[in-house]
Amino acid sequence: MKSVYLPKGLLEYKIRKLFKEQASKQFSSEDVIRILNLENTPDQVENCLQRFVKHGFLSTGKPGKYVITRQERSKKKPKYFEGTVDMTRTGSAYILCDALPFDVHIPRKYMANALDGDTVRFEHFYSGKSRSKHDGKIIEVIKRANSQFMGVVNKYKSYATVFVDRAKNEFEIFIDLKNAKDVKTRDKVVVEITEWRGEQKSIPWGKIVQSFGQDESSDMEMNAILVNNGFKIEFPGEVISEAAVLTGEILGEEVAKRRDFRDVFTITIDPFNARDFDDALSLKHLDNGHLEIGVHIADVTHFVKPGTALDKEAFERSTSVYLVDRVCPMLPEKLSNELCSLRPNEDKYCFSAVFEFDQKFNIQSEWFGKTIIHSDRRFTYEEVQEILDQGHGEFYEQLELLNRVAKKMREEKMQNGAIAFESEEVEFELDSDGSIIGVHPKIRKDAHMLVEDFMLLANKKVAWYISKRPGALVPFVYRVHDLPDPDKLTDFAEFAREMGVSIFLDTPKQIAASFNQLNELAQQNEALKILEPMALRTMAKAVYSTENIGHYGLSFSHYAHFTSPIRRYADVLVHRILQDNLGGEKRLDKAKLEAQCLHISSQERKATEAERASVKYKQVEFIFGHIGEEFDGYISGFIERGFFVILSESRVEGLVGFDSLDEDYSLDPSKLKARGRHSGIIRKMGDQVRVRIVDADLDRRLVDMELVE
Repeated sequence: MKSVYLPKGLLEYKIRKLFKEQASKQFSSEDVIRILNLENTPDQVENCLQRFVKHGFLSTGKPGKYVITRQERSKKKPKYFEGTVDMTRTGSAYILCDALPFDVHIPRKYMANALDGDTVRFEHFYSGKSRSKHDGKIIEVIKRANSQFMGVVNKYKSYATVFVDRAKNEFEIFIDLKNAKDVKTRDKVVVEITEWRGEQKSIPWGKIVQSFGQDESSDMEMNAILVNNGFKIEFPGEVISEAAVLTGEILGEEVAKRRDFRDVFTITIDPFNARDFDDALSLKHLDNGHLEIGVHIADVTHFVKPGTALDKEAFERSTSVYLVDRVCPMLPEKLSNELCSLRPNEDKYCFSAVFEFDQKFNIQSEWFGKTIIHSDRRFTYEEVQEILDQGHGEFYEQLELLNRVAKKMREEKMQNGAIAFESEEVEFELDSDGSIIGVHPKIRKDAHMLVEDFMLLANKKVAWYISKRPGALVPFVYRVHDLPDPDKLTDFAEFAREMGVSIFLDTPKQIAASFNQLNELAQQNEALKILEPMALRTMAKAVYSTENIGHYGLSFSHYAHFTSPIRRYADVLVHRILQDNLGGEKRLDKAKLEAQCLHISSQERKATEAERASVKYKQVEFIFGHIGEEFDGYISGFIERGFFVILSESRVEGLVGFDSLDEDYSLDPSKLKARGRHSGIIRKMGDQVRVRIVDADLDRRLVDMELVE
């Protein structure tokens, strides 16, 4: 049997299982590697065993060997676990559970009354019969992810319902007629679930809290996406009142506490439509021939204090949500677009990471602390890119120098095993009324990566500073990314092989190198782009945690989020912890901090779902205006009744039904291709095709296409 390399979570699970199953035996790291047939290094296994000793699961036995403790040996396997519901459109779900190295499948009949994102207690049992080896049953809902939803009213004789259509599932909330007097059938409303009625099958009942009438506009759909993913459209009055009294006045006594960068060349580089500028770069030539580059971040914590309504609301939201045509901010606009935003030609408070580079662009020193800056110029990415491409323009020398430093850091990151590609994004062109006039893939150029590389540097170095400071380890908020799932990797490698791409899985570095090679191949062959999102799905999701396991995708051993406190609450926590530990030591309760990490990670997942739903809706809205027109695309997948096509320019995906073709097709068991029964024509994943738009259903977010021969 071929040996395997296990990510940290699965490695710990397998070792724990080995010691529990053979509780009377002692094992060394070499024994564990041999028995479990691992590719992991002895040091990695040894570190895992040492962690188990530290946590009381193992104790040392004979020299170099470990044995399960008596206390652990006497423990019974927990009957129930806790986790987060990740719904599917079929009504079943998967439970994401930190205590287990795999997701647990919950069949629809065992869902109880759980909804997407809920925290639940569940029973896990091994199943050899279902499509998932790990099935389970939800016992109870511990915490609701969302209590308010937006939907459409239907009124009947004795009751009313609100039909809620979410990205992953749809359901109805029942309303007593006395609570639905002022609404009509087909009105759009916000409803709050107040109780669940029924013993055998609980049904949600609620009350209407806001009505929008029969508004079918795109604006209302965007609001529905926000509400149904658990984000408030407006801020509570108390939060707005707190923000209103805050002032951006620059006070002498405050300036005296800060390092003054107002005379140093400083710029911001952001999207053309950005209003919250939370980072700036400064550049200064030192007398010793070195460069001083500052990464200056809006000092949100100067205004948002712990325990205030502002802080509580920011934590509850945890992130800004960026839909196609709007932003649902984490902080009120008074803060995000005014007080904290690093607008040009204004003095602003910052929290900065400042680095000294030698002539070869190697870092010689670093400094972290509170500062005051004055931005000389607000650039857009497009403006900077044009200046770099032309080789002249406003502040060309400074921009070109920053770009060279960034490129060197980027090259070093890639040489260390970072993975180059990310999920492909699309960019929408909107007119003055907000109507979509164009959709195309977002192209990342040097201007984007220049900023990103300096942000990565600051994030990495802040995490390093906290981890390596003298004394006991300070509880901290790390941004962590575990190794890919071995089973998902194996399946993906087989799929990629069918398309002529080899993926090597023997070591983490080989995996990263294979993914980077795929990225290069996809730049040359558009058909291979369908593999990139599939490759990303093999990976663990990056999350926030007080346990640092490193960041696999970036190939960083230490990483945090420091650079976007206007839009991420994790960065707010990082700023506070860093400031408290620059001149002294302050330790937060680790368990409480970990609970905050879990909430922030959950909110981030919900924001991602909302953003994807927004893009999908706007893509269908865009193509609705092009029914009857023809476009080029490529086959992206097969189902029993047809194949999906992604349009090359807009990335709109639609279905070509087999029943619309000239002959019947038989689908290959691999679902990678289909063959015409009479002609023998084979249509396969990645094939270039030309299609005509037949229909676009905004309610269902579906597009129908037909093949143009």
